Formats: sequence, structure tokens, C-alpha cells
Amino acid sequence: MKTCYIFCALPVNVLPAVDPDDLVIAADAGYKQLGGIKPHLVVGDFDSLGYVPREESVVELPVRKDDTDALFAVKLGLSRGFRRFVLLGSVGGRLDHTLANIQALAYLTTRGARGVLVGEIEKITMLQNGSLNFFGTPEGIVSVFAYGGTATGVTEENLAYPLDCATVTTDFPIGVSNEFTNQPARITVEEGCLLIVWNGSYGETDLFDF
Repeated sequence: MKTCYIFCALPVNVLPAVDPDDLVIAADAGYKQLGGIKPHLVVGDFDSLGYVPREESVVELPVRKDDTDALFAVKLGLSRGFRRFVLLGSVGGRLDHTLANIQALAYLTTRGARGVLVGEIEKITMLQNGSLNFFGTPEGIVSVFAYGGTATGVTEENLAYPLDCATVTTDFPIGVSNEFTNQPARITVEEGCLLIVWNGSYGETDLFDF
């Protein structure tokens, strides 16, 4: 399935392998993170970049607006029929920007799409009423948080600290700092929405298998 890649302002460790049917959007200072990849669109008010790029398809936005540049890019991708989104360079730096990007994930989730935020270390995705599988021999830390309300029927399989049909609330971080155990793992939520943070590859999950 085709993917919409949105480059945000922070450094990108690993560039994606872009297929011909994919869409690449640079959001403002994300233009500096393309690493030679040709964007289909460049959008933003360009207050962070400091200049308007000389590209064929530039959408210059006003500084005073409701959407962030990244959310505007997400809306463009949705309007073109994309349902898989990877926001590169979208985690870290200013906390308010990371939180805004998490809300962009929520915007995608409530519209039947799926997205992942990619930082230099962490990946963040949102899971609603479903399961996320991690393949191979994942290592490192994985955390889950309730988003937008209580999440029920939360099960974590093959992690160091398993949960079995637990209730996860927004005011108690019971899902923080779990650990992979070098074997395939699964996180499930029966009702509600989870924010999942981990430091592996999103390519080794079934996030986009829908």
C-alpha cells in the first residue's frame, strides 16, 4: 500500500525507500532533512526554514493559522487518498511540537488512517481497538499510555512485565518502561486508544497491514 512520508524539522537517521506511488511532503524546515529525496510538495509558513524553497510545488501558508505545518501536510495526504503516514523527524526538540505531532496521529486514527512518528531513537504510534505485533527479536524499551480516555482490555504478550486484560487510565502510568524479551511481542487494546512508544523499527511491525 502506498505511503505518505512527511519530513519534519528534526534530523532523520535513516531515509525511507520511497516507491513511485508514495507521496513525499516536506513541512517547513523538514525541507533540510530530505537527504537528496525529491519532494512532491513543500508546505509551510517557512518561519523555521527562513526562506521559501524554489521547488515546483510549494504551498506557502500564513504564519497566523490554526494548523501546524505537519498537520496541514497530513490533511493533504488524506485528501489524496493516503492511509499510511510516516512523519520523519517528528519526535524530540520542543515538547510542544512533539505533542502537536501526537495530536496529528490522533487526527489520522479517528479518520481510519494509521501513522507513526519517527525520531532519532523513539517511534510513536496510536492503536485503537486492535493489536500491534512486533516481529523478529525486538529489543529495548516499549511503553503504552492511554490516550483520550480509559483503555480497557489491554494485554501485553511476551514482554518483561505482561498485562492481561488490564485497564489503563490517563492518570496512572502502569504501561511505562516495559521491555522486549528478544521474541515476537503483541500489544492489544479491546476498547479505547493507546499511545505506544518504542525504540525499534516500525518496519518490523504489522502497523501498516490493514
